[in-house]
Amino acid sequence: MRIILFSSKAYDRDSFLAAAEGADWQPEFQEARLNLQTAALADGCVAVCAFINDDLCAAVLERLAAGGTRLIALRSAGYNHVDLKAAQRLGLAVVRVPAYSPHAVAEHAAALVLALNRCLPRAFNRTREGDFSLRGLTGFDLHGKTVGVIGAGKIGLCFARIMAGFGCQVLLQDPYPVAGLAELGARQVTLDELIASSDIISLHCPLSEDSYHLIDTSRLARMKRGAMLINTGRGALVDTPALVEALKSGQLGYLGLDVYEEEAELFFEDRSDLPLQDDVLARLLSFPNVIVTAHQAFLTREALAAIAQTTLDNIAAWVAGEPVNQVTQSA
Repeated sequence: MRIILFSSKAYDRDSFLAAAEGADWQPEFQEARLNLQTAALADGCVAVCAFINDDLCAAVLERLAAGGTRLIALRSAGYNHVDLKAAQRLGLAVVRVPAYSPHAVAEHAAALVLALNRCLPRAFNRTREGDFSLRGLTGFDLHGKTVGVIGAGKIGLCFARIMAGFGCQVLLQDPYPVAGLAELGARQVTLDELIASSDIISLHCPLSEDSYHLIDTSRLARMKRGAMLINTGRGALVDTPALVEALKSGQLGYLGLDVYEEEAELFFEDRSDLPLQDDVLARLLSFPNVIVTAHQAFLTREALAAIAQTTLDNIAAWVAGEPVNQVTQSA
């Protein structure tokens, strides 16, 4: 069966070919993002494998269905970029990878915390230039600090355990009761309490209508002055221009982003020879207390292997008439 992978890179090719070895798959790898202009590339492909920045709006889904596509296999846990109502109307099944390696994303979030706290990018650049002074590199002990985790799914809980290991007091916010709080030494609190009490806040919740711009001007103002914010979830969880203002005033002390609301036209490509056209991102990158990585939190060998295997298993289950990890409009 023909499968086309949009937005695919060398690491996708390696992981999917390894997972598909010996199976009757015909994977085709396309570096282009899926949109209305590129959808024709999927003609004749029963399954389209899409990534987080591919466009799966109604018009694109209609073009895919007209070309013979019957299954949208997402290489991600999130599905906010899919028009599920249109997919249902067109008879397109949508499956996802609900979990691959929570450790990959949680450990990247922890790495951002440590790098920001101990000013590692600045220290690294200085020593390479022969500057061995310590001015401006003062950090703080993580031990004893309060860490707020918004979203207590597998990634959020994994991050919470890491921070508890540093001796942090962990606060969790989630719409559902969280099990194992006593073992973790954590408390489940309201969002308002978490925002007001945390020295470090890390976002691990899905993007939905309710969580869009969850961190906005109002909530930034209610944070502890000088607090740290980490986002490895989805870019639209935060109001990015509001972050710039909070950084300028000193209300926000540190910012670590692995996602960006307008990343679709920027991330996953080498644009080093071009002027950066995004003024908001350019402003963020000018702050010494900001680290932006290009949506790489998922990028470990283990996670890539799990994503490929789960995606192919999802396709095989759908072919067999026993779909798993399927997303519906009510999901």
